[in-house]
Amino acid sequence: MAAPTPESIDKARRKVEQAKAQLQVLEARAATLNRKAEARRKIILGGLLLDAAMKDAEWEDRLNTLMDRISREQDHKAFAGWTFRGGGADG
Repeated sequence: MAAPTPESIDKARRKVEQAKAQLQVLEARAATLNRKAEARRKIILGGLLLDAAMKDAEWEDRLNTLMDRISREQDHKAFAGWTFRGGGADG
């Protein structure tokens, strides 16, 4: 086997760097897709829970108990004046 030339070493380094860059792009894309899938699951599950709470007093009580666990003020604000019945304070 012939000794590697500086050009062949540089070429191999470029290939490695390109492969690393491509891997980073693929990992970022996978992370984005995973976050979107997780958000979709949360939205669907939240919708199902709200539907159950609007139709069943037992589920309404359970969700009220869960909502009591909200600790962040900004999250509380999202529910100010909101009820399970009709989605508004007048519902």
